[in-house]
Amino acid sequence: MWTLPNIITLVRICFTPVIALLPFIEGYWPKLIAFFIFLAAAISDVYDGHLARTRNEVTDLGKLLDPIADKLLLFATLIPIYWISRQRHDLYDIPIWGSIPLWVCLLLIGREVAMTAFRWWASRRGVVIPAGGAGKLKTTIQNVFIGAVILWFAFRDARKPMGWEHSRFADYWNQFHGGFVAVTLAVATLLTVYSFVLYLYRNRALFSQRAR
Repeated sequence: MWTLPNIITLVRICFTPVIALLPFIEGYWPKLIAFFIFLAAAISDVYDGHLARTRNEVTDLGKLLDPIADKLLLFATLIPIYWISRQRHDLYDIPIWGSIPLWVCLLLIGREVAMTAFRWWASRRGVVIPAGGAGKLKTTIQNVFIGAVILWFAFRDARKPMGWEHSRFADYWNQFHGGFVAVTLAVATLLTVYSFVLYLYRNRALFSQRAR
């Protein structure tokens, strides 16, 4: 049960409090460190699944732990992102949409809570629901969005001490980076809804009289 892929997943879970707290520390270095830790956690999410398949170590525990690790990582980053962007809107204002909308934050978190409840309900009926293709793509795009926002925080904090306040390149990057964040957020939101509906449809037999 305690295979290498499962241990990697547990390590990723342990990283989540660190990633959640670092962005609240003043300066750009803590946010850069948070970005690289988050990047390592996101890459390990892909690697541990590949490792489990190639080593023939796919377990029911791994199927349950992996989505939980994804959800904890989302909560540990999305909530600080929302809070910091709202509290320091003057510094972290992102072009196009400014701060992450509350309804989007609630949608992303609500979907994960609902999916966790659905997986638990299915497991009570003897069905383990692993992460599907649409869910994995959703997680990937979410990770790109979250990583881009953490890097955005670091960039905005670094502008003044690095002397980039009047740099044309910094202004260009400001617009490009802000637009990139907005696009990835929009795609992640659409995939959040689509993947959840797809999970329900593919496991619709659970709702039948025979499954009950």
